[in-house]
Amino acid sequence: MSLPNCSIDPKILVSAKEEFLQKGFAEASLREICQKAGVTTGALYKRFSGKEELFAAVLEPTLKDINALSEAVEQSNYEHLERAEMQAVWDMSEATHQRWIEFLYSRYDGFKLLLCCSAGSVYANFLNDFVAENTKHTLAFVEKAFARGLTKNRIDEDELHILLTAYWSTLFETIIHDFSKEKALHHCRIITKFFNWQAVLGF
Repeated sequence: MSLPNCSIDPKILVSAKEEFLQKGFAEASLREICQKAGVTTGALYKRFSGKEELFAAVLEPTLKDINALSEAVEQSNYEHLERAEMQAVWDMSEATHQRWIEFLYSRYDGFKLLLCCSAGSVYANFLNDFVAENTKHTLAFVEKAFARGLTKNRIDEDELHILLTAYWSTLFETIIHDFSKEKALHHCRIITKFFNWQAVLGF
């Protein structure tokens, strides 16, 4: 029995990413993807059950990195941190925001697909889902800090979700509006002035 030709897999993924970026998930054509990759539709269906699974495969590297961030936060233990250390977690300096821009722009196509091209797919509500996950972890931090008397403000889950939606939106909008990386990094100066999480939490 001959081994499957794995050399065509990257061609399919590259072609699929181009098609999804150009037309969005809903309007993307598997036939066009195959044609540009120089493969048959049969070869594609041997590897992916359909457009949804192919879209997920294109997004896999970006989603993997997002999940790794979430897992790292989930494993954080704030029980024995001092006030200054807890406060430092919410350091929202320009350098902090620039690190987020570096993270986003090193995965630019993946975030562009999630934010602008995912309508009709299971990732259509990416922003809301991302913020919901972020809210869950942040709420655990906020409640712990308040219970220990390290912060003065107690923010409930709904309010926190609204604030985090605003915060992440201003970072993600740099990609939605096709900012160059240089312009996005400059935008960090504005974000730093606009968001003061340490004040919001009452450190």
